[in-house]
Amino acid sequence: MLSFGERIKEERKKLGLTQVQFASVGGVQPTTQVNYEKGLRTPDAAYLEKIAMAGCDVLYILTGNRSPAADISSDEQKLIENYRAMNEESRLNMQAVGSAFAQSAPDKHAKNG
Repeated sequence: MLSFGERIKEERKKLGLTQVQFASVGGVQPTTQVNYEKGLRTPDAAYLEKIAMAGCDVLYILTGNRSPAADISSDEQKLIENYRAMNEESRLNMQAVGSAFAQSAPDKHAKNG
């Protein structure tokens, strides 16, 4: 089983972020991020909450056991993975495009006449 720090590193890489970028996501200095990944320091709850919001599996980081998979299709999972790999500007654009498509789509609940 990977160590705590190795699991943080694995989750960071899953998101396609550098240590500097991931440190920013977690609200810590880059040297602190390095120390987390080396196992020299342990992150606090605020850091874990922030990286969870970015898409990290905090249960996995803490225990080595993955969170149960959500009930979503493989297409939905791929959308989520692509979204998480985007920078902030691209995410905002994707949200706008997704909202526009959703609003222009016929109502799923309307009766076919």
